[in-house]
Amino acid sequence: MYILRIALLPLFVIIIQSCSSQPCSELPEKYRSYEEAASKIAKATFKVSESVNTRKSSWIRSAKYKSCDGETGFLLIGAGGKDYIHKNVPINIWKGFCKASSFGSYYNAYIKYRYRLVPDL
Repeated sequence: MYILRIALLPLFVIIIQSCSSQPCSELPEKYRSYEEAASKIAKATFKVSESVNTRKSSWIRSAKYKSCDGETGFLLIGAGGKDYIHKNVPINIWKGFCKASSFGSYYNAYIKYRYRLVPDL
């Protein structure tokens, strides 16, 4: 009986995970707040979900990219004690960010103010 419980545990975990996530195609176009956007993005399942090690940066503490179609997606930046969500970021901008010698300089030059997620207040 003990062996059977262990064997079923991975299946149970998979079922729980699939029930708590939703396809990213069901994400809304607009959000009422950053909190709502962050919550819905965190629960969605994406075709592309990547992150980059940002330890070399003095300002950017985390960076993640999530895309439904592999062409554009959400860029989630943790910096200066705040979280920033950028929408419709092309994957080539993400790849450039990952290869940049300075994450902060690249962010300021190619991302900031260009791909903002603006809540529908």
